[in-house]
Parts: sequence; C-alpha cells; structure tokens
Amino acid sequence: MPSSRRNDPADIELFARTLLRRYGVVFRRVLVRETNAPPWRDLCRGYRRLEARGEIRGGRFVSGMSSEQFALPDAVTRLREVRRCAADGSLLAIGTSDPLNLAGIVTPGERVRSAGRNRMVYRDGIPLAVMEGDFLRELSPLDPATASELARALTRRRLPSLLRT
Repeated sequence: MPSSRRNDPADIELFARTLLRRYGVVFRRVLVRETNAPPWRDLCRGYRRLEARGEIRGGRFVSGMSSEQFALPDAVTRLREVRRCAADGSLLAIGTSDPLNLAGIVTPGERVRSAGRNRMVYRDGIPLAVMEGDFLRELSPLDPATASELARALTRRRLPSLLRT
C-alpha cells in the first residue's frame, strides 16, 4: 500500500478484508509474511469496525497467539469442524510461497522462507519437511521410511485437469 494512502480508513479496510480472504483468521503474527501491510493498530481499528457491523467475528481462534484475532464467519465454522475431526495422518504438500506456509509463525520451530519452487509437507498441521531444490530438509526428526514417504509427496507432480481424464 503506498505510504500516501496508508492512513485512509477505506484503504485500510480493503487491505484488512484482503487479509481475511487470504488467511480466514488474522492476528498480529500473520503480518510477518505481509511486507506492505499497514500497522497492526490501524488494521485492528478496521477489524473492530467490521466486527461492529457484524461482518466478521473477533475472539480467540488460534491458541498460543496473544494478540486480538479476527475471522470470517465461514472460517470460524470450518475451525470448529476441524477441531471435531480426529487426526488422520494424511499429508498436505504446499509451495513455500503459499499463504498456508505459516511454519514458525503459528507453529513451533523455524520459519520456512518463501521461495519459488520449494515445497513443504505437513501432517496433521505439523510441518515436517521442506524440499529446497533437490534437498529434503527435515523440520522434525523423521525415521527413514517417513522421510522417503515425504520425499515422494513433495516430488509428486499433479497433471493439469485436462490431462487427468
């Protein structure tokens, strides 16, 4: 956001809505990934206005985070559903530049920097490893069988939908 418009309430509200659409739940530590974000205090004012109008919810949605938190109503519903589900051990591989890469921000451990083709894998919300080029870097201690499974998940290529028929 250009510095000349950083204090404009309409621009701050637009940025606040963008963050909500991107993350579902927003709190101060999420802004670590956002280089052009307005100050948290300005975003909070915007979020409080949205909450007063009944458009979003304020509360404590992510444990371990000390600042105010704001969420879209759909995100609150989804968080409740996820909390009720048992962990199934499935793997989720994402690009490190994906907004879901909150390793070291909302999870314990080191941050994984956002980089073009690098990928990382989670199991039940825990970041386990990151593929940096051709190198698998473990974020948690892994046995050889698990490391092999993660490497396969990280190098698996998805075909475009037109080719999958």
